[in-house]
This record gives sequence, C-alpha cells and structure tokens, in this order.
Amino acid sequence: MVKDTKFYDILGVPPDASDSQLKSAYKKGALKYHPDKNAHNPEAADKFKELSHAYEVLSDRDKRTIYDQYGEEGLEQGGMGGGGMAAEDLFAQFFGGGGGPFGGMFGGGGMRDTGPKKARTISHVHKVSLEDIYRGKVSKLALQKSVICPKCDGRGGKEGAVKKCAGCDGRGMKHMMRQMGPMIQRFQTVCPDCQGEGEIIRDRDRCKQCNGKKTIIERKVLHVHVDRGVRSGHRIEFRGEGDQLPGVEPGDVVFEIEQKPHPRFQRKDDDLFYHAEIDLLTALAGGQIHIEHLDDRWLTVDVIPGECISPGEVKVIRGQGMPSYRHHDFGNLYIQFDVKFPDQLNGPDGGPMTPEQIKALESVLPPRAIPAAMPPPDAMVEDFTLDSVDPTREHARARGMANMEDEDDEMHPGAERVQCASQ
Repeated sequence: MVKDTKFYDILGVPPDASDSQLKSAYKKGALKYHPDKNAHNPEAADKFKELSHAYEVLSDRDKRTIYDQYGEEGLEQGGMGGGGMAAEDLFAQFFGGGGGPFGGMFGGGGMRDTGPKKARTISHVHKVSLEDIYRGKVSKLALQKSVICPKCDGRGGKEGAVKKCAGCDGRGMKHMMRQMGPMIQRFQTVCPDCQGEGEIIRDRDRCKQCNGKKTIIERKVLHVHVDRGVRSGHRIEFRGEGDQLPGVEPGDVVFEIEQKPHPRFQRKDDDLFYHAEIDLLTALAGGQIHIEHLDDRWLTVDVIPGECISPGEVKVIRGQGMPSYRHHDFGNLYIQFDVKFPDQLNGPDGGPMTPEQIKALESVLPPRAIPAAMPPPDAMVEDFTLDSVDPTREHARARGMANMEDEDDEMHPGAERVQCASQ
C-alpha cells in the first residue's frame, strides 16, 4: 500500500498509474501551467514546479519505490532532498528542448539557453615593475595547457575503440542503494567500471600518444602587451588560448596585472609621490635635488633661496607623473620634503656660536617671537638649560619607578585587615 499519495494527486493519477499514464499527465499539466503561458499568474509557476518535481520522482523507478514505501521523508533521508532537476530543465529534456514536437510553442522564453560548453579559463597574475608600466612592455610568458591529441583526434583510441560504459550509461556516476535499519539510503558514487570517465577503452586499443586521455600537455608562449599606464587589476585576455577538450570550445587565458612595489615612488592613479630629504641650509638658502625618473632620465629640481621649505611640505611638478592609460596626458609628480636639522651649530673653533654668527643669523631670519607667557617683574626666577633625552636611560628610570610602587604596596599589610573588618 502506498504511504503517501501527494505526488500522484498533483499529477492527477492513481497510485498504480503506469509510466505512460504518468507521462501523459505530466505533459498535459506542464503545457497548461508553463510560466510562459501564465505570465500574469504567479501561482502557475509554483504549480509547474510541483508537477515537474512529482513527475521526476515517480518516473524514476528507484525513487518511486522509496516514495511508495516511506513517502517524502524517505526520499530526503535517502539523500535526494533538494537534489532534483530544475523544472525548466526537466521540461526541456521531456520535450526535447526547442526542437521537439512542442518546440517553439512558447517562443523559447522559458527554455534555458546555456550556450556551447567551454573549457576552463587559465588565470595568471603578471607582476610588472613600475618602470615597465611607465614605458610599456611586451612580455613573453610560457604556460602549459591541454590540447586535443593530434594522433587520435581526441578520441582516446582508434576508430570504434571507445565504448560508452554500460555500468553507468556514460554518466561516470552510479546510483547505489543500501539498507540502514528500516531505511534505504540512496547515494551516488564514481562508477568503478570506467573510473568516472563514462567510457571504456581496451588497453590494447588506447592511443599511444595520450594513453587514452584524449589530450596531451603542450607548452605555449604568449606575447603579453603591457600598455603604458595600466593599473593593478587590469586583465589581458587571450580568447581560445586555454585548455582544449573534445566536444567543447577551447578555454581562455587571462593575465591580471599586479604592480610591484617601487623603492623610490608610490603611485596613486596617474600621480607619483616621492620623498626627498634635504638639509636645513638647502631648505632656507636654496639648492638642488636630483630625482632618477622611471625612464632613465634625471630630474634636477631647484629649491629657490629664501623660499623656506618647511618639514613635511609638499610641492608638485606637473606632467611628470604616470602616463594615462591609452591617453597622451600625464599625471603629476608630488614631492614631500623632510628637512634634516643639524644636531648642533658650532663656532669656528668647534665651541659655541660666536656673537657674530648669531647676529648673522638674526640678520636673515625673522625676529624672535615674543613669548606668550612672561614672568612678572617681582617673580622669583630660576635659570635652567635643556638636556638631550636618552631613551635607554628614561626606560630604566620608568622601570625603577614601577618597582618602587610595588614595594610600597607590600609595606602596608594593614590595608588588607581594614578590608576584612569592613565586611
């Protein structure tokens, strides 16, 4: 006796319906509730999916046996929950796609057009220096790919030697069933007869060049044109230069540009950034800096006397950045200055600065600023001089202070007794 009649009720057939009755009921219902004929009725799409799922289960002898004995729960525990064929795919398979007797009935709107199958895409990261991106370059890159065996034309053996595996009907996978207590588990496994290939070739008939694999490995050299100004993430595609497999379109090869770090420049879009260190005299009295560019040129940059470059200040040289990708203009070169101050200014004999030297500085530098805070005339004043900070000495001093605080805590055990008394 059938445990659950839900799927039979959806198709409108009795539980003892024959295969022809199931097929006829599904054909009638699928044509009636197909989404292309019921564009303004969303309930029809759900009905169409229910019909397709019910027919998929009942038209499979193994699934129908499990369903009749254990219902939907048995199907789910048997490993078939949610793993069925999509409704549109079942419809297309049932009616022979667009070329069967019902092909074109719905204008192809509901059919899945998956297009021709294609081999996988080979992807590589191509690391390029900033110099090569600035000037442009053609790189020769070698790769290994699968190509159809020229000796057997991708058959794997001589004409007629390749046979479809009878154990899995050419699918490469077999449905297996095993008893687990009161339940029957149904699962898929690689066909042991053909090792998942779906085909069987006798050893004596295998192609001697590819050993029956239908493809061989070939080394291919591609010329990759790195255009001027490209950025990281730019993709260069070679269509049809990827792996080859029998019966499918050749795959593609894709190179993704990755810019290498540079020791002198940082790049942002089409602009370059350069860090220049200058001494205090150059920052105040002028001078020159020299920058090696990306195309073997040297840029001589004049610092104008009296311009007074401050630490961290940024200047720009327009039009000396990166070339814009597939354009003729250039970005800018930004220079950030780090002004290195002398450790000490000495007099002619190595001692303190002389009054004459101080006056010479006062004659060219702005006058001293008036301090914001000054002691009143009757205040008690003490004079001090500044010492340099020794990080090692300061660290040792900080550790010593921390040890002293720990010792103070140990010298007051009465604090614990007060806490206990308060409780």
